Amino acid sequence: MADAVPSDSADQTGGADLTSGSPTPASRLIPLIAPAILTGIGASLALIAISSVAGRLENLLWEIIPSGLGIDGFNPWWILLILTVTGVAVGLTVWKAPGHAGPDPATTGLVDPPVSPFLLPGLIVATVLALAGGVSLGPENPITMINIALAYWIGRRFMPSTGPVLWVALAAAGTIGALFGTPIAAALILSEMPGPGALWDRLFAPLISAVTGSLTTLLLVGNDFVIKVPGYPGTRFVDLLWALLVGAAGALLGLAAVYAFPLVHRTFRQIPHPVLMLTVGGLVLGALGAIGGELTLFKGLDQVKELALDYTHYGFWELAGMAVLKMVALLIAAGSGFRGGRIFPAVFAGVALGFAVNALIPSVPPALAVVCAILGILLAITRQGWLSLFTAAVIVPDLALLPLLCVAALPAWLIVTGRPEMLIEPADAEPAPTPA
Repeated sequence: MADAVPSDSADQTGGADLTSGSPTPASRLIPLIAPAILTGIGASLALIAISSVAGRLENLLWEIIPSGLGIDGFNPWWILLILTVTGVAVGLTVWKAPGHAGPDPATTGLVDPPVSPFLLPGLIVATVLALAGGVSLGPENPITMINIALAYWIGRRFMPSTGPVLWVALAAAGTIGALFGTPIAAALILSEMPGPGALWDRLFAPLISAVTGSLTTLLLVGNDFVIKVPGYPGTRFVDLLWALLVGAAGALLGLAAVYAFPLVHRTFRQIPHPVLMLTVGGLVLGALGAIGGELTLFKGLDQVKELALDYTHYGFWELAGMAVLKMVALLIAAGSGFRGGRIFPAVFAGVALGFAVNALIPSVPPALAVVCAILGILLAITRQGWLSLFTAAVIVPDLALLPLLCVAALPAWLIVTGRPEMLIEPADAEPAPTPA
């Protein structure tokens, strides 16, 4: 997540003085209600539209065409072919699309300043191709970037006195609310963003956007974020120890990926052409997918549910291998220039790691192992405490696990704090290959 959003000297909220430390009266917040509602609905509809198109293309690539050819859609050779072709297609998009389909994804966070609408068509195409082609990245980063750009571009035309802060907050909150199916995630994430003034004055309009975004998604497509895990039997003293150890193990796995990320990014940047760079990335992802199978492909949300239903059929080494392979696939996908987010693949890796712990030590409740592993990995990957804690709690919604999650967060945070983030600073990134 970006540390700061560009500021304008003019009032950036269309009447709500969010840049002042003085209390904001209700009369200044009320005019923000309508823009917040419209932004939340628009953010949700954009997410649904892009996900729907990607889903239809995914069905074509992995079900309809293989069925017509009389082959298994997840045959290792088909996986290798589709991921390689996806790399070629995304590479061509990055090469030829206006604005090269957005900035290098290795340099962007979940919430960043608005980009020009000029580059959105290429970003949308690249995102749809990656989601449908089985690339191990989620939709959250590019869709948030798209919604922020659209909200800022449209909003400034109807409220010309506003600056980026309002529209970044509204679009980010609406998108996060739509992604998680609840406004709580957006409120927690935005509460970590710096800013003067009363916290709830700053959250007022974004929370409305998050509510409308989440409600729109729930009403139109429902919420599929929860996985079915055997219920937690109740707190035991030994579970405190397991929470500490599993949370730390997740943080170490995530931190290993963080340290490897700059090397992977630099390696792919040595390839002199974006089409070749992404083709090689797709080829490597195809090989990883052929090794790991269907469960290790795509963003990971649907695959997490399948794994939760069948995890007892796998041994420790198979589950641990899935966790590591998914993290490697995330590194390759993000480092080679595919457009997408890192949260959903990291969640899959955490779930696989948690089930691996349960397979190795059956006395560790699977629900406890899964949520603590997710928490540790996300803390390392995102460096967002509230987001990591909330995501783990939502995946396995059991209030009895919350105190143990807080315990698990302590050693995990000590491991990741002060370490590098999984983000390449634009000043440190070599220019993307963009031949004429």
